[in-house]
Amino acid sequence: MRFFDEARIEVLAGDGGNGAVSFRREKYIPLGGPDGGDGGKGASIWAIADRNLNTLIDFRYTRIFRGQKGESGHGSDRYGKGGEDLELRMPVGTVITDNETGEAIADLDIDGKRVLIAKGGIGGLGNSHFKSSTNRAPRQNTPGQEGEKRELKLELKVLADIGLLGLPNAGKSTFIRAVSAAKPKVADYPFTTLHPNLGVVRVDDNRSFVIADIPGLIEGAAEGAGLGHRFLKHLQRTGLLLHLVDISPFDPDADPARDAKAILKELKKYDEALFKKPRWLLINKIDLVPADEREARVAALVKSYKPKKHFVVSAISGEGCREVCYAVMDHLEQNRHHAKADS
Repeated sequence: MRFFDEARIEVLAGDGGNGAVSFRREKYIPLGGPDGGDGGKGASIWAIADRNLNTLIDFRYTRIFRGQKGESGHGSDRYGKGGEDLELRMPVGTVITDNETGEAIADLDIDGKRVLIAKGGIGGLGNSHFKSSTNRAPRQNTPGQEGEKRELKLELKVLADIGLLGLPNAGKSTFIRAVSAAKPKVADYPFTTLHPNLGVVRVDDNRSFVIADIPGLIEGAAEGAGLGHRFLKHLQRTGLLLHLVDISPFDPDADPARDAKAILKELKKYDEALFKKPRWLLINKIDLVPADEREARVAALVKSYKPKKHFVVSAISGEGCREVCYAVMDHLEQNRHHAKADS
């Protein structure tokens, strides 16, 4: 299934039914009083978070959603039938905003969360509501209220604890394959990854975290170069970024330290808050560096990058990956403990 993380839709809640004008007419009661019933309410439209969905593709091809109108009222004080509410199922992590005003309507961050996105109209009043001591045969009624109409923007931001960052071909997909059961495509050419991949990393039976791999970033990404800028929003919910750097690039003119700093500049241009997130350096493909050069190369990169924490790994062989997973789990648990203490 193709991955879509953005869509625009129009939701039209149902109008309320009109109130009825009717009078009681039975045998021996030729001049009965008013008995017009109220109109039924229009159908409302709800958004529901569903963990079984992972893309907004359904909303790319069906863009208009209409709620049922309420029935008009009937005689004998019978109310009109209300319209059945419409439920739109969306992936967990979908953010809904009003396309015209920019108002945030909902953040479907929990499975099963149900949010009203367009309210149905109230049914009109029948003429029985307007009788009085001076008006025994009212012919007034009120029309049903119009349902809400909105143009909405849907934006999917994946829910992950950890985000992977790096140039194309840095080894991000290989790393996520090494530490989780996710199986993204891996090949020796740039932009093998075309959409985000999620993997669950199980440290032991009761401890796990979710890691997100996005397409690689290149210089100029904040202005639209490459693919990664489209998916940087998927890192905004993460608690920690792992920046993978290829210590042994194929291009002889490539400088790992310079390229790593270029990615950080793009990150800062795109979103200052994302740039300020905790970030660790993962020095990858150490197995391709001659043993006598490893220490010097790693030291030079660390000196230039100045990370808070760094790890030396080989994603293809799994060397060093286990240590990274345990350190990440400890970091997340420590942050959760602090968050609970503050609350």
